Amino acid sequence: MNTAVARLQRQFQDYIVSLYQQGFLDNQFTELRNLQDEGTPDFVSEVVSLFFDDCAKLIKNMSRSLEQPENVDFKQVDSGVHQLKGSSSSVGARRVKNVCISFKECCDVQNREGCLRCLQQVDYEYKVLKTKLQDLFKLEQRILQAGGTIPQVDI
Repeated sequence: MNTAVARLQRQFQDYIVSLYQQGFLDNQFTELRNLQDEGTPDFVSEVVSLFFDDCAKLIKNMSRSLEQPENVDFKQVDSGVHQLKGSSSSVGARRVKNVCISFKECCDVQNREGCLRCLQQVDYEYKVLKTKLQDLFKLEQRILQAGGTIPQVDI
């Protein structure tokens, strides 16, 4: 095997392990990766891309709902949090999911300031994860372009 490919594969393994160790991902992401095969080589990146598109829309909608201090529709915000928590759980976005748990608690007690803090935190976590996964997918492409295969990583 070519040393450049081996180096890229090792970099990939180290990077994905770090994403788990730092709490960005959980085992659901592994399950998602296991569904990808030669017939659907872009399955994970496509699912994750849809997740990020949904995140952006949900965050924008929740932000709009929280803009009016005297007229917050906490049920609508809670519905967005519920959707975001579900989709983050299904792709293995652990930090996003964890913020949603706190966010829901703030919705339950109609704590607007707490909701605004959680909204800011979920926006931050989703953007950081998006950047990290885009880097991971680029690394996968570099491995494939160099003639290698994506290594299985045991977490």
